[in-house]
Amino acid sequence: MKPRISLLTLAVDDLERALRFYRDGLGLPTEGIVGADIEHGAVVFFELEGGLRLALFPRASLARDAGLPLAARAGGPRLSLAHNVASKAEVDAVMAQAAAAGGALVKPAQATFWGGYAGYFQDPDGHLWEVAWNPAWPVPA
Repeated sequence: MKPRISLLTLAVDDLERALRFYRDGLGLPTEGIVGADIEHGAVVFFELEGGLRLALFPRASLARDAGLPLAARAGGPRLSLAHNVASKAEVDAVMAQAAAAGGALVKPAQATFWGGYAGYFQDPDGHLWEVAWNPAWPVPA
């Protein structure tokens, strides 16, 4: 397997709500919901930098597609997505944008033990996002 990920899919409870959070709240570009005319096919895609795509797929549809039972969410975080930015001020701005869009601030942005600055929020489905400025990891222009 080549070390490449081309698509990240988040299972969501309410596709319309998740679309509003990511498109309207966070400003990610999308064509909106596609595949709604296909049973269990409704999905939202966002084009990210570097050729990566983010998908939102109803939780029940993802379970069905994967052949797994639909189980209740339980336990602590199993995954976090990270959004690295170019400055501490940009961390604060993205955190404020997420909160204004309806995200839950989990950990306010603050200095980190590794010399950066970061905070965490959750989207309306509980997916954990880290927003970070890392002085050793420049962000492409």
